[in-house]
Amino acid sequence: MTRMNFVSSIFVLVASAVGAQDPAVTDPDKYKVILENERTRVLDYKDHPGDRTTQHKHPDSVLYALSHFKRRLTFPDHKSVIKEFNAGDVMFIPAQVHIGENIGKTDTHVLLVEFKDPQASVKPPSP
Repeated sequence: MTRMNFVSSIFVLVASAVGAQDPAVTDPDKYKVILENERTRVLDYKDHPGDRTTQHKHPDSVLYALSHFKRRLTFPDHKSVIKEFNAGDVMFIPAQVHIGENIGKTDTHVLLVEFKDPQASVKPPSP
């Protein structure tokens, strides 16, 4: 790989990650905000077999599966992983940018609890 190709690849990865948006904006037919405050946001996510999201970002989150499903997550570097969940599964997910695709035979239904910067909500005590 030439130096120019390497630099171009890095630029594309950074631009992809920086350009990623809020999933409630990119895919409002799939993500619904059901609670939001200064510290957390809870998203209800539903899709059907064959559905695919637009590239988007999540901060550190906890996923709670409400159904059994199988999906592919594709990252800005074009690497992908396949994940399968059962109803009741819980998983911590570090902040990431991805595209999600339902590659199974069942609908996906999850709750995502996204964590906001804890420093943003710290207020000095009242006198």
